[in-house]
Amino acid sequence: MALIAALQMAAGPQVQANLMEAGRLIKEAAARGAGMVVLPETFAMMGEDEADKVKIAETFGEGPIQTFISQQARKYGVWIVAGTIPLRSDNPAKVYAASLMYNAKGEVVARYDKIHLFDVVLSENQEIYTESDTTVHGKQPVVVDTPFGRVGMSVCYDLRFPELYRRLSEQGAQILLIPSAFTELTGKAHWEVLIRARAIENLCYVVAPGQGGYHTSGRTTYGHSMIVDYWGRVRDVREKGAGVVLAEIDLDALEQTRKTFPVLSHRCPKETTMQGTL
Repeated sequence: MALIAALQMAAGPQVQANLMEAGRLIKEAAARGAGMVVLPETFAMMGEDEADKVKIAETFGEGPIQTFISQQARKYGVWIVAGTIPLRSDNPAKVYAASLMYNAKGEVVARYDKIHLFDVVLSENQEIYTESDTTVHGKQPVVVDTPFGRVGMSVCYDLRFPELYRRLSEQGAQILLIPSAFTELTGKAHWEVLIRARAIENLCYVVAPGQGGYHTSGRTTYGHSMIVDYWGRVRDVREKGAGVVLAEIDLDALEQTRKTFPVLSHRCPKETTMQGTL
């Protein structure tokens, strides 16, 4: 069995301060035995507005944020999933929200660009989000072989699209990562139930680190970072504030459950027409 940690933060607009906090939490997670550490979405900066992330965008493979995560992975000998880092695109006004996975040597072994972008109106006067104004849609689901299991990558708003997770499970995912920055409003309504649903319907562990607290932009994020097992049981959770959520990943138990409760093998073939009769 392996230990995986989800880190909860309440990031602000200063990159260096956020990296210092991330470093503190990575150190704590490593000291507690975590082999993989997953940071939340936008861990390096929660700006005053969406355009701020474009100003700190890095070229893939270089830049202070990527260098910092690589160094932390080597320093503590852990795998690190850098929630999201803004990486440059061909459009100078837009970035990719890229989740990068580093091995214990500090090498990037996977990149997932957030596919579903948060363009919603929660309140006509206060909460309007248009992530696509500054972010390019990713296109490719990503599943990675790691020492901890086969990992499917995703980010935040992806959580609302079960078809993505079905594709990840079809590609053999055993662990689903969902680094997030859920709003307080939507988090209260849907966060836990969606995470547990993704775990149950795919018989996967779900590791969901989040932003959790008040941000200088005036936004409040929901927090409640959690790790949920393949049976939908919450193994650990942190409601608010910075901290470490930690749980064991037992792949033997997962695979035994899949064998005795073979829901995944009962899925109807794509060519099957689902028609009922009265």
